[in-house]
Amino acid sequence: MTDKTNIPEDRIPVIVGIGEIIDRPKEITDGLEPLDLLEQALRRAEQDAGAKLLGEVQSLDVVNFLSWRYRDPEKLLAQRLGIAPAHCYYGPVGGESPIRYLHEAAKRIARGECTVAAVCGAEAQSTATKAERAGVTLPWTPFAHDVEEPKRGAAFQKPLAVKLGVFRPVTVYPFYESASSAHWGQTPREAMAESGTLWSRYSEAAAQNPNAWLKRRYAPDEITTPTTDNRLIAWPYNKLMVANPSVNMGGALLLTSLARARAAGIAEDKLVYPLGGASAEEPRDYLLRDQFHESHPQNAVLKAAMDLAGGDGKKFDAIELYSCFPCVPKMARRTLGLGADVQPTVTGGLTFFGAPLNTYMTHAACAMVRRVRNGAKLGLLYGQGGFVTKHHALVVSKTPREALAQETSVQAEADRNKRAVPEFATDVSGRRGRGGEVEHGVVMLRTEDDRRTLGRIAASDTATLAHLLNMDRTPVGSLGEITMATDGVPEWRVG
Repeated sequence: MTDKTNIPEDRIPVIVGIGEIIDRPKEITDGLEPLDLLEQALRRAEQDAGAKLLGEVQSLDVVNFLSWRYRDPEKLLAQRLGIAPAHCYYGPVGGESPIRYLHEAAKRIARGECTVAAVCGAEAQSTATKAERAGVTLPWTPFAHDVEEPKRGAAFQKPLAVKLGVFRPVTVYPFYESASSAHWGQTPREAMAESGTLWSRYSEAAAQNPNAWLKRRYAPDEITTPTTDNRLIAWPYNKLMVANPSVNMGGALLLTSLARARAAGIAEDKLVYPLGGASAEEPRDYLLRDQFHESHPQNAVLKAAMDLAGGDGKKFDAIELYSCFPCVPKMARRTLGLGADVQPTVTGGLTFFGAPLNTYMTHAACAMVRRVRNGAKLGLLYGQGGFVTKHHALVVSKTPREALAQETSVQAEADRNKRAVPEFATDVSGRRGRGGEVEHGVVMLRTEDDRRTLGRIAASDTATLAHLLNMDRTPVGSLGEITMATDGVPEWRVG
């Protein structure tokens, strides 16, 4: 470890302030709009730092939000704060983006491009949804109908995937769930049990987090057993196993240089140091990936993070593994070399803490700062976006190390491990295929000539559905017949 005195203090980035707000209005029209939540979270972060820093912000990143649409929200926020930062950015959709923005802000400080930086995000989906259902007009900044909706799911997928409905997170992640559990030698029942135990630990953290939306611990069986209140959302996921976006939340972090923090009189025990991290991506079209039991970019990003911990994932005494669906942290903890007893969160997870869409990891970063301030020595923040698509990790510490690295992409390493991608086929009538990851009557298939396609399971085909939903045997590798339905969609039957 390099002694911190070898690095100029004005080039050592530190996180100095965190702010969060949760809004539960009694009346719909009293709900705060996202811009209000952003502003309040930032002002709370400044208060937490104990120094007047907002007026000095030269780098402002605003996480993309979907509950309301503004024209240039980053500029509107800057106007509210009375600042004109040189870097003023509102980014694209992506659950990993708060960690990326935090990392990039730290690198700007390390390069000497700015002295004070802010990262923030907010959503008011709970209020927006209630207002729409009740026909209530909200007294918010007018909705910017002339601003294009951010590109998501369907915009990047093949027409057959869109036609079959497998272009949303809830209909794509089950492919990874089934493929990964089969690769690990688990039956669906064993995979479900692991998910329940893991998710119960997320709920434990949420129960202790004052900023969580659901402050209650759930037992594993409560999570994995379908009930009226915990209905099946998408096989094999019940309501308590998926992200909950219907929340009103804002979060923010303030960074500055060690020199500025000390000049401002910020207490040393409040300082948290970003040590570095890594990023990599999969193709946006998930059908252009080589397989679904692991993610090469995820592996490369987490291994780079482990390198900062001496090559051992067990050196992290606080971690946040992104938790939109169970397969993501289950894959991540294996890459990190962590056991089934892993403590996967400092925050509470996207089901229980709440999922303010792209900005959950803003709150996770706030929770991590609290944990490090309270004694953790080395923390890992791992964020993910899309369908296991975009990955970013950041390591934070109680103490600084060597100068922050500027090259953080590990895309080349991820791509080196990628194997041949099967050609996607649409002309598959009359061929046999091996069915695997099933969800809502859709299977991903590998044909006899080693091409890939999607197939629909007819609702009337109870035998095939029963085969695919058998909890004691993985469906991956099953053989069946592909036929072309009258609407031009391939259909698959086991046999």
